[in-house]
Amino acid sequence: MSRITSASFFLTLAASFSTLAANSDISYAVSAKPVKENVIISKNGSRPWVTGAESNFTGTVRIEPLFTQPKSPVRTTVGHVNFEPGARSAWHTHPLGQTLVITSGSGWTQEWGGERKTVHAGDIIHCPPGVKHWHGATASTGMSHLAIQEGTPEGKNVEWMEKVSDQQYSNES
Repeated sequence: MSRITSASFFLTLAASFSTLAANSDISYAVSAKPVKENVIISKNGSRPWVTGAESNFTGTVRIEPLFTQPKSPVRTTVGHVNFEPGARSAWHTHPLGQTLVITSGSGWTQEWGGERKTVHAGDIIHCPPGVKHWHGATASTGMSHLAIQEGTPEGKNVEWMEKVSDQQYSNES
């Protein structure tokens, strides 16, 4: 599997956030009262990986939550998701959209009613709010990505739907 370098990843991520900010209609409230916060360092290897829920994924999927701040006004979450060959998400939507940064391997993604598309390390996928889609590894190659999404004020960042059938996954008519 190919990997992207740290430098190219962060440049890609910065460009992605710039694009999201430029195209966003979301406004953010700023508190008049400053809040004292301390820098938090989460060491590599200290974050537990979890197995993707069987109701939301097919195949072996592991998720490393990288950034969640449940007691913060920041509603952005980031997860490192690893799909083994043949693994994929169920169909789903995101109320405020989602950005995926492919970090290794090759995968497939598809919008409801659209063509299945191939993605590779270094590619970025932006799923607009409410667009039904799935993503995962190809049948023969694993794929990892960073999943970046923002939650609603109520904390919702995904709406899971039905599983992608084997026929849909293999792109058969």
